[in-house]
Parts: sequence; structure tokens; C-alpha cells
Amino acid sequence: QVQLVESGGALVQAGGSLRLSCAASGRTFSTYHKGWFRQAPGKERELVASIRRNDGRANYADSVKGRFTISRDDAKNTVYLQMNSLKPEDTGVYYCAAGGYFTLSGTYVADYWGQGTQVTVSS
Repeated sequence: QVQLVESGGALVQAGGSLRLSCAASGRTFSTYHKGWFRQAPGKERELVASIRRNDGRANYADSVKGRFTISRDDAKNTVYLQMNSLKPEDTGVYYCAAGGYFTLSGTYVADYWGQGTQVTVSS
């Protein structure tokens, strides 16, 4: 069992930056795929970024490519999401996820979820 705790969400102006952190319990966290999802009001949850457990390959939603960066620190059992050039449409609750697998089509299906952290970008 893995517990995930996100932090770093805040209210920020458009064009600003935030770094989200996700601290995990469990000694096997480094062996898991990891990702960040977000859910905007009235919308379905979507994958923002993921990082694979073996080669560390990262993938991003088209809407955040070039602006967001996912990274991991296995020694600290932590995964990060650096968000730059934030836009109002980035507003939502951001969830850390871990474990699970990638489908043949590349969809990430996670086993473990954090409670979420709110990111609000004002125009």
C-alpha cells in the first residue's frame, strides 16, 4: 500500500510558476510508474504528465508540453510537477498518482491516488 500526499497548490497569476510535490510512503515507490492528473470544474479528470518507472521517460498532455516538467527523486520518495507560464485554463485540482500500468495505446491507469491540491490561475 502506498500513501501519496500532494503539496504546493496555490493561487497564482497567469504567467506565473508553481512546483507541486508528492511525497509517498513505502519503500517500493521508486519501482512505480508515476503521474499527475488534474480535474477542472465541470470536466473529467485528465492526465497531465507521467513518468515511467524503468527508463524515466516522461509524457505530457499536449496542452502543457513545453510548460510543465515532471521529475522524480527516488531517494526522497517524491515526484514533482514544475509548472511554468501558467494559464487560467490550468486551474483545477491536481492529483498525484502512482503504480498501475500503461495500456498499449499509452493510457496510464494508476493504482494509488493522493487527495489532490488546488491550483488556481487568475487572469
